[in-house]
Amino acid sequence: MFRTLNAIGKNSDYWQQSAVQLLRYLATQRELDFDMKLHGSQILPARWWYCLILPLFLGAGCTSLQVIEQVPEYTAPPAHSEIWDALDAAAAEDWHVLLNDGPTALDWRLRAIDSASDSIDFQTFLWFFDTAGAMMLDHIVRAADRGVTVRILVDDTFLVHEDELLLALAEHPNIEYRVFNPFKRRSGGFATRQLLNLAEFRRLDHRMHNKAMLVDNQVAIVGGRNIADEYFGLDDTANFRDLELLLGGKVVQEVGVAFDTYWNDRWSLPIETLSHKKASAEQLAEARRTSDLSQHLHTEESPEELIAGWLKVIKGADAGEAILFVDEPPRNNPTNREEAPIQVANELVGIFDGAESEIVIVSAYLIPTPNLEGAVERALDRGVRVRILTNSIGSNNHLSAHSAYRNHINTLLESGAELHEVRTDARDRDRYMLSPIDRKMLALHAKALIIDHDKVFVGSANLDPRSLRINTEMGFLIVSDQFNQKLRNALEDDFSGANAWRLKLQEDSSVYWVADDRTLKSQPATSFMQRIEDWFFSHMPIEGEL
Repeated sequence: MFRTLNAIGKNSDYWQQSAVQLLRYLATQRELDFDMKLHGSQILPARWWYCLILPLFLGAGCTSLQVIEQVPEYTAPPAHSEIWDALDAAAAEDWHVLLNDGPTALDWRLRAIDSASDSIDFQTFLWFFDTAGAMMLDHIVRAADRGVTVRILVDDTFLVHEDELLLALAEHPNIEYRVFNPFKRRSGGFATRQLLNLAEFRRLDHRMHNKAMLVDNQVAIVGGRNIADEYFGLDDTANFRDLELLLGGKVVQEVGVAFDTYWNDRWSLPIETLSHKKASAEQLAEARRTSDLSQHLHTEESPEELIAGWLKVIKGADAGEAILFVDEPPRNNPTNREEAPIQVANELVGIFDGAESEIVIVSAYLIPTPNLEGAVERALDRGVRVRILTNSIGSNNHLSAHSAYRNHINTLLESGAELHEVRTDARDRDRYMLSPIDRKMLALHAKALIIDHDKVFVGSANLDPRSLRINTEMGFLIVSDQFNQKLRNALEDDFSGANAWRLKLQEDSSVYWVADDRTLKSQPATSFMQRIEDWFFSHMPIEGEL
């Protein structure tokens, strides 16, 4: 089939690009299935795509989305309230706290929302209305009810069957909801929408992967977590090990400037300009309904208790220089991604080149670009120790990404890098998910770097082509000996043989997977079919899209 598609498009960029896009969809279906099956969404079986290729191509001439010019809006100055005045008095400089486990991260999100007196700016790639998502939604609406101005910016990748709910949310007088780089044709489920919009795949291939929440321009949360149960340890079957930063001080205002840049981008469109459906107050009410589980995750606090909670976290916070790295959104059209400087990727390569003794890499998806692979090799040549933690074939929710990474394993090991992969049955996975854990699997979603003894990077970017060349990303470089050691301590057990496989290169260039309790001569797959799919995807020419 792939040869046939190539022949059809031999003299046409459109046909070639459409074929590649179709292949990429089939390859990434496993990742989408992991995220969507937990939330009741349906994906078209892959075999049906073959039957739909012809009508897909016939739709190539459909008109593209037209943007509208909007009046710029900007984050309000830092608010003053009893809570924030107490924090300002207790912390004279920038501060940051590591949010290392999901339940704690969710609790602080809700506490920050409940502390808002003026504004909430919220930017994310994915937001499902399960237990965690419903709690976020309910607290945000209650904040808007008490007069807080709320701006919500969400990437359009996973906004399926939600327009009526989102329109009802945007009808609130204090809430605005915008969609980044939206699909024009929004009918049907995920697969139908992909099909109807495939003629615009070059534009839609570019996504906003940033995650940030800014409250009263006083505190912010930045990192890797999307908003869904599996990112907070609440799912019944599979959960992510993730992390992020809670920040305060003047550096928070830089997050506000970055948010405004995306909010005012011409490809961030109000939901009411995109959908022709009617707002559903019933769907919004249902989405806000929280489960009994929520009572054990967060306790509503009085103003006095909120102040006490903030003062307590300040006492345990770390100080140090915090430098924001953030990609610019597209200036004119997301199709022309090269128009916007890719700051995060360039900065990370620069950080690697400046390393003197050690680089610790934690990346859910690891597919080194030539620039990044070169930086790692240069570091190793200088005698820098490089330790890497990524997903195993069993823990990776994006099998095609794992297949591309597999092609780099021998190169990394031969260069001298120490390579570790997360075990789905990690002994200490109870740190990142609610009990009981017997039947729950662990996967890695964290994105972090430790450089030497004094630098740390935490953000939304994986070390793969999609994060480093296609999507937009953001994160913070923290310069602090103390925080460097704190993150080392938080991550050290993740590298242990009880929680991760250590990959060992044999004399015949084969690779063994070594753990505390056993050694494997082949990848720790969950099934034979997974091995077959992995082999298949490893031979597909789609690495640059993953």
